[in-house]
Amino acid sequence: MAEPILTVHDLSVTFPDPNGGLDALDSLSFIIQPREFVCVLGPSGSGKSTLLRILAGLLKPTGGSYTFAGGRPKIGMVFQESNLMPWRTALDNITLPLELEGVSPDGSRLRAQELIDLVGLQGFESSWPRDLSGGMAQRVAIARALIHDPDILLLDEPFGSLDALTRERMWTELSRIWQMRQKTVLMVTHSISESLFLADRVLVLTQRPGRIKVDLEVDLPRPRADEIRFTQHFGDLARRLKDAIG
Repeated sequence: MAEPILTVHDLSVTFPDPNGGLDALDSLSFIIQPREFVCVLGPSGSGKSTLLRILAGLLKPTGGSYTFAGGRPKIGMVFQESNLMPWRTALDNITLPLELEGVSPDGSRLRAQELIDLVGLQGFESSWPRDLSGGMAQRVAIARALIHDPDILLLDEPFGSLDALTRERMWTELSRIWQMRQKTVLMVTHSISESLFLADRVLVLTQRPGRIKVDLEVDLPRPRADEIRFTQHFGDLARRLKDAIG
């Protein structure tokens, strides 16, 4: 087995408050292998988004540690809202990270066009965010997160604000993109079906403070078509996750 790309050991977070502190995470430990797709599932307030913020370098843990193989990796992050800049076209939103790195405009646009093709945005390059559907806006956000070729992609409920039908279509799109790019992905979700359709493993957190309650291997074949959600084995795995969440 390859060296883990991420090792989390006894990670804990306590937020200060007037009552002596709010424990968000407690002694969280797990590893992620290169190119693995892992979903984090759990009740609201279990520290899922807090975990991503720590790994993205936006928040310091109170205790424990996390280490990346080879030092600090390049990280791409997608939030529940697309957070696109309204004064920039879809193409210009995607190229923004490269502009900040000083990549030439021609080089940025070439790489952006490759990602536009990958995420299915052909014909929308010049569209303004206000003219994009929620699903299209999230495609732009995913392309923007991928454009600097991150080592790890962190996804914080990226489809949570979409309607049910659009969300399910985006599962298929994200699965296709992952199959083509094979990035290491850690994704937070509230959806059991979403986690099983996308992930190699699902980590279930307890109620706050979040601890690992279940680390479930998703032994469903890839690539995954929508019909897999209606199989007996998918249903069995879903029941195991539902029982774990309580």
